[in-house]
Amino acid sequence: MAVKDIVEKAIEENTVVVFSKTTCPYCRQVKALFKKGFPDVEVKVIEIDEVEDGRLIQDYLQQKSGQRTVPNIFIKQKHIGGCDDTISLNQSGKLKAILA
Repeated sequence: MAVKDIVEKAIEENTVVVFSKTTCPYCRQVKALFKKGFPDVEVKVIEIDEVEDGRLIQDYLQQKSGQRTVPNIFIKQKHIGGCDDTISLNQSGKLKAILA
Protein backbone atom coordinates (compact mmCIF):
# COMPACT_ATOMS: atom_id res chain seq x y z
CA MET A 1 0.00 0.00 0.00
CA ALA A 2 1.31 3.44 -0.89
CA VAL A 3 2.20 5.87 1.89
CA LYS A 4 -0.53 8.28 0.80
CA ASP A 5 -3.10 5.47 0.99
CA ILE A 6 -1.94 4.43 4.47
CA VAL A 7 -2.30 7.99 5.79
CA GLU A 8 -5.58 8.76 4.04
CA LYS A 9 -7.16 5.45 5.07
CA ALA A 10 -6.21 6.00 8.72
CA ILE A 11 -7.66 9.52 8.67
CA GLU A 12 -10.83 8.42 6.90
CA GLU A 13 -11.54 5.38 9.07
CA ASN A 14 -10.80 6.82 12.54
CA THR A 15 -12.30 9.66 14.54
CA VAL A 16 -8.91 10.59 15.99
CA VAL A 17 -5.53 9.80 14.45
CA VAL A 18 -2.26 10.70 16.12
CA PHE A 19 0.86 10.34 14.03
CA SER A 20 3.48 9.96 16.73
CA LYS A 21 7.02 8.89 17.60
CA THR A 22 7.67 6.72 20.64
CA THR A 23 10.57 8.92 21.78
CA CYS A 24 8.66 12.21 21.60
CA PRO A 25 7.56 13.73 24.95
CA TYR A 26 4.93 15.89 23.21
CA CYS A 27 3.44 12.78 21.62
CA ARG A 28 3.28 11.08 25.02
CA GLN A 29 1.56 14.16 26.45
CA VAL A 30 -1.13 14.16 23.74
CA LYS A 31 -1.72 10.41 24.00
CA ALA A 32 -2.11 10.76 27.78
CA LEU A 33 -4.52 13.68 27.33
CA PHE A 34 -6.80 11.58 25.12
CA LYS A 35 -6.50 8.48 27.31
CA LYS A 36 -7.27 10.36 30.53
CA GLY A 37 -9.63 13.07 29.32
CA PHE A 38 -11.51 11.14 26.64
CA PRO A 39 -11.36 7.45 27.57
CA ASP A 40 -14.42 6.61 25.46
CA VAL A 41 -12.90 8.03 22.27
CA GLU A 42 -10.95 5.54 20.21
CA VAL A 43 -7.64 7.04 19.17
CA LYS A 44 -5.64 5.49 16.35
CA VAL A 45 -1.95 6.00 17.06
CA ILE A 46 0.58 5.42 14.32
CA GLU A 47 4.12 5.36 15.68
CA ILE A 48 5.99 6.47 12.59
CA ASP A 49 9.35 5.55 14.10
CA GLU A 50 8.21 1.93 14.34
CA VAL A 51 6.55 1.40 10.97
CA GLU A 52 8.07 0.72 7.61
CA ASP A 53 8.11 3.89 5.50
CA GLY A 54 7.79 6.07 8.60
CA ARG A 55 10.00 8.76 7.10
CA LEU A 56 7.90 8.73 3.94
CA ILE A 57 4.74 9.00 6.03
CA GLN A 58 6.21 12.05 7.75
CA ASP A 59 7.10 13.55 4.35
CA TYR A 60 3.54 13.00 3.11
CA LEU A 61 2.07 14.50 6.29
CA GLN A 62 4.14 17.63 5.68
CA GLN A 63 2.70 17.90 2.17
CA LYS A 64 -0.84 17.28 3.42
CA SER A 65 -0.88 19.43 6.56
CA GLY A 66 2.08 21.76 6.23
CA GLN A 67 3.37 20.34 9.51
CA ARG A 68 6.45 18.12 9.67
CA THR A 69 6.64 17.71 13.45
CA VAL A 70 4.90 15.13 15.60
CA PRO A 71 2.44 14.67 17.04
CA ASN A 72 0.44 15.39 13.92
CA ILE A 73 -3.23 15.06 14.83
CA PHE A 74 -6.40 14.67 12.78
CA ILE A 75 -9.90 14.65 14.27
CA LYS A 76 -12.89 13.77 12.11
CA GLN A 77 -10.67 14.01 9.02
CA LYS A 78 -9.59 17.57 9.86
CA HIS A 79 -6.01 18.47 10.74
CA ILE A 80 -5.95 20.15 14.14
CA GLY A 81 -2.20 20.50 14.57
CA GLY A 82 0.18 19.26 17.20
CA CYS A 83 0.57 19.08 20.95
CA ASP A 84 0.17 22.79 21.76
CA ASP A 85 -2.87 23.06 19.48
CA THR A 86 -4.53 20.05 21.11
CA ILE A 87 -3.85 21.25 24.64
CA SER A 88 -5.20 24.69 23.76
CA LEU A 89 -8.37 23.17 22.28
CA ASN A 90 -8.80 21.06 25.41
CA GLN A 91 -8.29 23.98 27.81
CA SER A 92 -10.84 26.09 25.92
CA GLY A 93 -13.40 23.27 25.92
CA LYS A 94 -13.39 23.13 22.13
CA LEU A 95 -11.79 19.68 21.96
CA LYS A 96 -14.75 18.17 23.79
CA ALA A 97 -17.12 19.88 21.35
CA ILE A 98 -15.16 18.67 18.32
CA LEU A 99 -15.22 15.10 19.62
CA ALA A 100 -18.95 15.20 20.48
